[in-house]
Amino acid sequence: MTTEPLDSIIDEPFSSALSERYLVYALSTITARSLPDVRDGLKPVHRRLLWAMRQLKLDPSGAYKKSARVVGDVIGKYHPHGDQSVYDAMVRMAQDFSLRYPLVEGQGNFGNVDGDNAAAYRYTEARLTKTAMRLMAGLDEGTVAFRPTYNGEEEEPEVFPGLFPNLLANGAAGIAVGMATSIPPHNVGELCTAAVKLIGDREASDAQVLLSVKGPDFPTGGVLADDRETIKKAYISGRGSFRIRARYFAAGEKDEADRKAGIERLGQGRWQLVITEIPYGVSKGKLIEQIAGLIADRKVPILADVRDESAEDIRIVLEPKSKNVDVDLLKDSLFKLSDLESRFSLNLNVLEHGRTPGVMSLKEALLSWIDFQLVVLENRSRHRIAKIEDRLELVGGFLIAFLNLDRVIEIIRTEDKPKPVMMEEFNLSDRQAEAILNMRLRSLRKLEEMALKEEEAALIEEKAGLEALVASPALMDQRLTADIEALKKEYASDKRRTLVEEQAVAKDLDWTAMIEKEPITVILSKRGWIKAMKGHVELSTVPEMKFREGDEAHLHFHAQTTDRLLLVASDGRVFTVGGDKLPGARGFGEPVKLMVDVDEEAEIIAMLPVAAEDRLLVAANDGRGFFTEGAAVLAETRKGKQLVNLRKGAKVKLLKKVPAEADAMAVVGENRKLLVFMAEEMPVLGRGAGVQLQRYRDGGLSDAMAFRLEDGISWAMGGGNRNRTESDMRPWKVARGAAGRMAPTGFPQENRFVPPVVKTDED
Repeated sequence: MTTEPLDSIIDEPFSSALSERYLVYALSTITARSLPDVRDGLKPVHRRLLWAMRQLKLDPSGAYKKSARVVGDVIGKYHPHGDQSVYDAMVRMAQDFSLRYPLVEGQGNFGNVDGDNAAAYRYTEARLTKTAMRLMAGLDEGTVAFRPTYNGEEEEPEVFPGLFPNLLANGAAGIAVGMATSIPPHNVGELCTAAVKLIGDREASDAQVLLSVKGPDFPTGGVLADDRETIKKAYISGRGSFRIRARYFAAGEKDEADRKAGIERLGQGRWQLVITEIPYGVSKGKLIEQIAGLIADRKVPILADVRDESAEDIRIVLEPKSKNVDVDLLKDSLFKLSDLESRFSLNLNVLEHGRTPGVMSLKEALLSWIDFQLVVLENRSRHRIAKIEDRLELVGGFLIAFLNLDRVIEIIRTEDKPKPVMMEEFNLSDRQAEAILNMRLRSLRKLEEMALKEEEAALIEEKAGLEALVASPALMDQRLTADIEALKKEYASDKRRTLVEEQAVAKDLDWTAMIEKEPITVILSKRGWIKAMKGHVELSTVPEMKFREGDEAHLHFHAQTTDRLLLVASDGRVFTVGGDKLPGARGFGEPVKLMVDVDEEAEIIAMLPVAAEDRLLVAANDGRGFFTEGAAVLAETRKGKQLVNLRKGAKVKLLKKVPAEADAMAVVGENRKLLVFMAEEMPVLGRGAGVQLQRYRDGGLSDAMAFRLEDGISWAMGGGNRNRTESDMRPWKVARGAAGRMAPTGFPQENRFVPPVVKTDED
């Protein structure tokens, strides 16, 4: 009887099937891939790598083997995943700038702090470090459980038992489904001191633990600039972040203050800054490119040059514009604008008891590690007791054989089956009788009898000590304390690398104070070429103004060199350009896209000087808009920022300044219908889609403005300096979002709120 394929189909709602399978995937990602175990601080891929290298006998004193051999063993026997991901994990364990205490010793190109990648695994070789061997110590002593590998052909340890606080010493990072972990590295000596304190007093407060653990200790050094209270809050909650800064240090300077500040004196009052340590996780090559970019973009006008003079040690030289530059201002500007200051997040999310994810405090993580080490110590002791009992059984049999040597020899010579005879006559066990029969003849000497008695006495004494140890929690604590003190002594020469020194947050920089204030006239062409003329002039008075063939003026306005100019694109992104950075007006200028990353398909719809305190109106052609603040739209990067979340097919139509006294809004559509409503109906947003200002059956928004309701709206009339004012706005005043009614007679044909012509004394 054959089974039809359709008979095995299960009819189940898609939502429940999806949720069930996604839950399985999420649990697998959390427990078997992304989160480290609190006991040994390793993820499965790292544990399997080290285990495979141990099986290959890649000891620190042995020869190296090709990384390809290691990766092949790992993915073939233990970890059926991609070879590149396994090799990447192996490379990171070999990098002394990634791990505080590397677990793999590499030979060949394993990458560098500049950000260069490692060579392919067929070119590199590796072996274990002493730290890795310490982490795996005790695997053969019954300390931890083993489980079958994915195909059932091999076994692998569930966790490593070694006395090394790897979770906190080397840290960890990973992203799972719905959760993540980020743990910085720490100094082993400090962790050991804190652990000993907790063994002596498990009720010790977090503050007492933090007297020993000063903070993260990164392999690349740097300065931990946060205050003690911030560090304390992060460690107590298990969540937070640390502010890490580069370290300035001029080793050759005689003056201690200059040496610590990184100031290298060059003579004649000239000086330069020297950086010797950079924040953890920052690529030196990219950092130098970033600083060079700041110089090229004139973001740090007091910095002249940056040079990489690194050899084996890092040495980055910063050259100021002049000898009169303020050192602290230069440092603050670089901390603010570059990765010389970065943040490392703390999320102490780990697997407890091998399966359950949870966020721990520093104290809880240390206590979990201590509890695990006590379990390891007990398991090792019981395993040793069992081994001693086995040996004592054999030694007891040997001693019986020596005491009855003649009879034993006679039984062996005369009996066809001597084993059962000896077992019955001397009350021996099967193992004892077998061992006696397998004994070498040269062992039958008086000297061996004495050695066996001494061994028996020593084993009995060792067993008694181990049984007393297992039975007494106090003795267990004493033994673990002694072992941790020995570990601390072993790593005593490895001093703290990251300096813990509270430093003030970098101040907001105001470079306008260093720019000479001059009036300029900004001209932007339709094709996006920009330039600036000196002084405030009208284009009509400059007939010789040059544009590229087929191009013409699009926007022009008066500004100052100290102004920050806001450029608004039709796709809702806004950009900021300094007035002092615009090219002169002698030629065609420069494409604005050389200054900011405006999308090729986007149109520039507005450009105007904006201050942080300004209030602005922004609206799209679909009739949606909102108010925003100047501080929310100013974006100092080339990429700018997204200000308006547009609906499909919509484009930004306008962005205008809002007068301080304005209390009403006027909106006119392409259908010439005018709508007036109170400004308080408009939201103030930092970013968003806004609200519906006016509704249209066809067409869209033509123009909008904020005004004072009491004054009404005015527009210029034909004939030069004549204005028309409509002061009674009641016929058009309704709630926001209405369709409106036809604009008053005489409203401009351009369908825009053209500002009225204001007479001046010159007129």
